[in-house]
Amino acid sequence: MTNPAYVLPSAMEGVGGLLQAVNEGGLAHELQELVALRASQINGCGVGVHGHVHNLARAGESAERISAVAAWRDAPFFTAAERAALDLTEHVTRLADRSAPSVPDALWDEVAARFDERRLAALILVISLENLFNRMSTTVREPAGLTPD
Repeated sequence: MTNPAYVLPSAMEGVGGLLQAVNEGGLAHELQELVALRASQINGCGVGVHGHVHNLARAGESAERISAVAAWRDAPFFTAAERAALDLTEHVTRLADRSAPSVPDALWDEVAARFDERRLAALILVISLENLFNRMSTTVREPAGLTPD
């Protein structure tokens, strides 16, 4: 099956509106790509991993930073704000069988201290959208490597 968002035109309109809102939030494009890459790695989404690695490389990100996203806690290549965003990404992405709040208060305080409300809203939306995209792509077994140039 083709990705469901392409089958139903209204879905693409809705996604387009959400992506526009993310871009209006003022969150740096590179950070959007970093957190989307991390969510895709966690979800095992080859389409997402391939696409975001491709986008980061085209944006001029170093191979060191791109390859270290999966191990960001142990890599010196990320700022404090990027680390907070990557940590938030992991918490928002890993919701299965939660028995505690999805985002601990200490993490929320850290992220809220690093991003104003608009950027934080954009960050939450980009993480959530990437999880949606990953779930659609893995459900229909969309193959990686088809990213247009």
